[in-house]
Parts: sequence; C-alpha cells; structure tokens
Amino acid sequence: MSEQISDRVGLPGLIERLKGLVPAKFRRGAAVVPVVRLSGVIGAVTPLRPGMSLAGVAKMLERAFGTKNAKAVALVINSPGGSPVQSRQIYLRIRQLAAEKNLPVLVFVEDVAASGGYMIACAGDEIFCDPSSILGSIGVVGGTFGFQELIKKIGVERRLYTAGVHKATLDPFLPENPDDVARIKALQREIHAIFIALVKQSRGSRLKGADDTLFTGEYWAGETSVSLGLADAVGDLRSTLRTRYGDKVLTPVIAPASGMLSGLLGRRSPGAGSMGALDGFGGLPDELISALETRAIWAKFGF
Repeated sequence: MSEQISDRVGLPGLIERLKGLVPAKFRRGAAVVPVVRLSGVIGAVTPLRPGMSLAGVAKMLERAFGTKNAKAVALVINSPGGSPVQSRQIYLRIRQLAAEKNLPVLVFVEDVAASGGYMIACAGDEIFCDPSSILGSIGVVGGTFGFQELIKKIGVERRLYTAGVHKATLDPFLPENPDDVARIKALQREIHAIFIALVKQSRGSRLKGADDTLFTGEYWAGETSVSLGLADAVGDLRSTLRTRYGDKVLTPVIAPASGMLSGLLGRRSPGAGSMGALDGFGGLPDELISALETRAIWAKFGF
C-alpha cells in the first residue's frame, strides 16, 4: 500500500521533470514571445566582419515568426545605422512576416537605434527604450577625402581613364567639382524623403514633433524620444513582456547559424568586399579603412 502511494506521489514529479525536457516553444500554459537580436552597423561589409544585412538576418526572422504558439515577436535593436537599402529591406521583411503570421512586433532599443537602426525599429508596432537609449538621426550622410594636394607633395602623378562624363564623381585624388556635389546632395534629398515617408507611415499620429525638428538628422535620449513620438514608452524586454503576457512568458532567443557550416548557411553577408579575404595582405588597407569607418559611426553616438 505504501509503495502504491509512493508511486502516485512520484508520478507528478516525474511528469514535471519530463516537461522540463520539452523545448519552450512546445510547452502549454505559457505565452511564447521569440526574441531576435539585431545588432551592428548595417551593410558595412569587410572581409572579416560582415555588417547586418537582409541575407544575414532573414533566416532568424523567419524562424521567429514561425515559432509555434507565439503571441508576438520581440526585436532587440542596437545599431547606429548604415546602408539605407539594407535597412529598408529588413524593415519590409519584418512587416511582411508580421502580416503573414498576424503577429504584433515589439521593438526594444538598447544603446542606440539611429539612422538605419531607427528605420528598422519602425517595423515594430510598438517601440520601447531605456532612458539612456539614443534614437533618431533621421537623415542621410556621405563623405569622402581629398588627397589631390598630398599626391602633389609626394610627387605622384594621377592617371585616370573613364568612359562617361560623371564616372569619376567624387574621386578623392581630383579637386572637388561643384556640379558633382550638387548631384550627390540631390540624391541624398531623394533618399531622405523615402526615409521620412517610412517613419511617418509607421509612426503615424504618434509623432509629436514638427518636421523641421524630427527630420534634421538630430537624435535624442529615451525620454525625449518618447515625448516626440519616436518611441512609445520607456521599458525593458523582461518587465514589459511579463506585464503583458504573464510571469511565465517564454522568451526563446532565435540565434544566428553557427559552427563550421555557418558560412554555407548565409552567416557571412555577400556584398562589396566579400572577396577581400582571398586577396591576402592586399585586402588589409580596405579592412583597416572599413574598421575605422565602422568605429566612427558608433563614435558619433558616444559609443
């Protein structure tokens, strides 16, 4: 008799232990909110350090939105921006998946979501941030160097051959041409207008600031960003999800591919410079310049 009682008492404990072996997304009785982390400079590809791109994050996004019993998808963003094309492509893919799966998207900003990083954040139905997070920088920037005086001093003769009158636009070894600058600035204004339209469509009536405040390229800390309507509230992922979905909410992190086959599975983003690793030491100057440019983008926001 005592053995039967012992068996009955032990059975529930055994069942609970077995439940613990079941992946979180298949357990019953708790909400599931998969988490995807989107970090780094967008589209800045170097031979050894590819930047964030649609090719690099598409599989993670698809896995997150395909999670069984998901109530929402959470995106954790920490990016100072980069390529406007890759930023918009990631934004569009998130919105497409959200519509297909009928799932809300909750964005949580860590240190910074600026420029292209903020464009991606706009894919969220709601944006949360820390009081010290930096958001905004809704603008377009580009730059180059002028070495024409330097090559004169060291006795180097520049020889350049082109077919097409504007093919050498902004060549750093030629004097700056006002017509080239005018064309570049017109191109920037066109891209800026696309960015502004995306923000207005995504944030709608939540935007509180005037256009000549919000869209100058300026950026703000968390509380001010909320007051301007660039974010919805100050809040962290754990507390926000527990408040909304209960203390037992499950938040499986969707990680990128890793291991020996990761390169074949798309972890390395294709793009300019992706063949540099095959060039031996010849690729080192480009790698160094790209690393410095990446560091300068982060440094703009104090990181």
